[in-house]
Amino acid sequence: QVQVVESGGGLVQAGGSLSLSCAASISIFSINAIGWYRQAPGKQRELVAGIRRAGSTTHADSVKGRFTISRDNAKNTVYLQMNSLKPEDTAVYYCSTLPNLGSWGQGTQVTVSS
Repeated sequence: QVQVVESGGGLVQAGGSLSLSCAASISIFSINAIGWYRQAPGKQRELVAGIRRAGSTTHADSVKGRFTISRDNAKNTVYLQMNSLKPEDTAVYYCSTLPNLGSWGQGTQVTVSS
């Protein structure tokens, strides 16, 4: 039911920054939790960060201190600010409800060169 469009990916050098955006088709204020997953080559999809309706957040240990999830309810948009990027962050990043309810968007490719 929830349609999302991810954007903001690109190619950056290690140590650089990117900001990802996720535009949702419905008010994210009505979604209990929303966040970002990623899937790197040869790896399983993993949760990167999530934010609940009340505002609490969670970040994977691998990105804690470097990535920050935030939202703008008025714009129905959730963001992922990624700083100090590492080659290991290279992946397709997907926006999704938490938990995922059975569908995924196209994702946005993040490539970090060494």
